Amino acid sequence: MNYLEEYEKWCTDPSFDEETREELLKIKGNKEEIEDRFYKELEFGTAGLRGVIGMGTNRMNKYTVGKATQGLANYILEQGVQDKGVAISYDSRKMSDEFSMQTALILNANGIKTYLFENLRPVPELSFAVRQLKCTAGIMITASHNPPKYNGYKVYWDDGSQIVEPRDKDIIAKVRAITDFKEIKTISKEEAIKKGLFNVIGKEMDDKYIDILKKLVLNPEIVKKEGKELKIVYTPLHGTGNTVASRLLKELGFENVYVVPEQEKPDGNFPTVDYPNPEDKKAFKLALELAKKVDADVVLATDPDADRLGIYAKDTKTGEYMTYTGNMSALLIAEYRISQMKEKGILPKNGMLITTIVSSDLAKAIAANYGLECIEVLTGFKNIGAVIKKAEENKDKTYVFGFEESYGCLIGDYARDKDGISAVMSLCEAAAFYKSKGMTLWDQMMKIYEKYGFYKEDQISIVLEGADGAEKIKEMMTNMRNKDVTKIGDYKVITFKDINRDYVKNMITGEESKANLPKSNVLYYELENNAWCCVRPSGTEPKIKLYMGVKGESEDDAIEKLNKLKTAMDNLVRNS
Repeated sequence: MNYLEEYEKWCTDPSFDEETREELLKIKGNKEEIEDRFYKELEFGTAGLRGVIGMGTNRMNKYTVGKATQGLANYILEQGVQDKGVAISYDSRKMSDEFSMQTALILNANGIKTYLFENLRPVPELSFAVRQLKCTAGIMITASHNPPKYNGYKVYWDDGSQIVEPRDKDIIAKVRAITDFKEIKTISKEEAIKKGLFNVIGKEMDDKYIDILKKLVLNPEIVKKEGKELKIVYTPLHGTGNTVASRLLKELGFENVYVVPEQEKPDGNFPTVDYPNPEDKKAFKLALELAKKVDADVVLATDPDADRLGIYAKDTKTGEYMTYTGNMSALLIAEYRISQMKEKGILPKNGMLITTIVSSDLAKAIAANYGLECIEVLTGFKNIGAVIKKAEENKDKTYVFGFEESYGCLIGDYARDKDGISAVMSLCEAAAFYKSKGMTLWDQMMKIYEKYGFYKEDQISIVLEGADGAEKIKEMMTNMRNKDVTKIGDYKVITFKDINRDYVKNMITGEESKANLPKSNVLYYELENNAWCCVRPSGTEPKIKLYMGVKGESEDDAIEKLNKLKTAMDNLVRNS
């Protein structure tokens, strides 16, 4: 069936309601819009669903969400783990509460117990709740940091981590096996409650989550003392973060927390930002204005589902607020926590720091300095979660810290996804600690570079939307894969890795070997002089992403080298 036939079916088949038909009839004759909505099915991939809200096979709507949920229900029933239940949370995006209720009731109709949060909550609390309630799975309705027109559906398993191989493939197969929306089971909320299948959770889970985070504070007395003076500006960017963040900071003893008033309340239109992403400097406009007004020490922002954290910190020498990349903020937390654990004699001898192949090589230097094993995994925090789970099962290694460059880290093993709330807490604790030493967070960042070397990283996203864009991304990856790249900018390529083909080539000797990583559409170039580049298509957005990192003799040297490498890599990929 081609996209026009599929469109006609949605307009005429009685399986689709009147509201659906009305929306679709408004675009009659608009071939471009019809094609974009129907040229493919919105794929339930390894990260779940992510797409533009609206009617059509390539959209987030009650039909695509229903199909995903019925497929997941069929998998859970096949595994015989339906009695353990499923925890469900959602963020502030449009349709999030409707999709979460629909998801719960479809699972209930299949005899699966659900625990739905009373209102929106962050991703990390959902991950924590799955573990606390010993659920078989968790579902988060969110499109993370995507623009307002998007929503999504993330699936977690019983360890609190997003689904990984081979389970993800098995669940995807169950979702694809549903060919008719009539297969989706339904039940009324009243009947589900009567059967004991529909359960609501909230404050009690908040209390447990906040208590576990408070126990991870390493210097509570310093926090209480310095917390009287330290000034913090925080914005949840119209998302879930402030459901717990302000309360947590207050209970720890931070007395001067200023939440950006225009962005405090949840709002799926994200009216004050173009893009609710703490990676985007423009998202900090209102927070920085407030910071200057109150003379804040630290400025923090979490994305709508509060798994990512962005930060600015004041440089007292210049009076300017300095921005941190995701690598910088995570490694500032890592250096603080690991150094303090060592000082207090609680750093495990078999400890591990887990990072991703596109994150900063500074992680390796910090791990080596403190005698930790540094483990690199593929992009995606679920891969960090998989290592934690394996170590827990084998009882051979102890998790100390994990992060990825995309503004996410996890300071303890209470959850299995990146946690912007605990990152807020950790950065405020670190700010209090360094303040007690007469230093700012920016002073400490410079000290870290002086200690280990000036590591700098960046990325470029080439956005290519629609069917043509998807084809172009595929073509660029194929061309790069087949190109023998021996030099990128000023750097010789030492090693080339094609993770999808499990292939590694030493570009100096010609020796070939295996990557020994799960298959993924990733190309990695190890360059001379501690530099590197990587290219991969995004798993959640219509873009191809280029990552790169360098090590310089000074900050200026590192910035210059990085800018040159960025230009070279951008040209190489665009012209491939």
